Amino acid sequence: MEEAKTIGTAETQVEKLVSTIIKGIQEKKGQDITVIDLRGIDGAIAQYFVVCQGNTPTQVEAITDSVEETARIDMGEKPVRTVGLELAHWVAMDYTDVMVHIFVPDMRSYYNIENLWQDAPQTEVPNLD
Repeated sequence: MEEAKTIGTAETQVEKLVSTIIKGIQEKKGQDITVIDLRGIDGAIAQYFVVCQGNTPTQVEAITDSVEETARIDMGEKPVRTVGLELAHWVAMDYTDVMVHIFVPDMRSYYNIENLWQDAPQTEVPNLD
């Protein structure tokens, strides 16, 4: 019985991290946020993917900084690794249970991550503006 409580609490923490990441994206006006729930997919590398876009590499970099700062301040979480900041066309942030993908629009449509994981439940987060 004690183990079930721990599992439930862990899932709640992951879901809270997803919400915190979304908040960080929205702080810098990231657009077209999609949350992909990978928990039911065998062999998935994370429980969730959060995918969004910024209009320019500068905005992608600002969104990345905002996500990192918001997750650190609100939850005490830091990404294990962040890659792609050199060009900032596609930045991936690894929070172990949550992977964040921040694209410029043409790279997002080219890689089409949402289609690759079409078997997983996906939630579109409405844009703020």
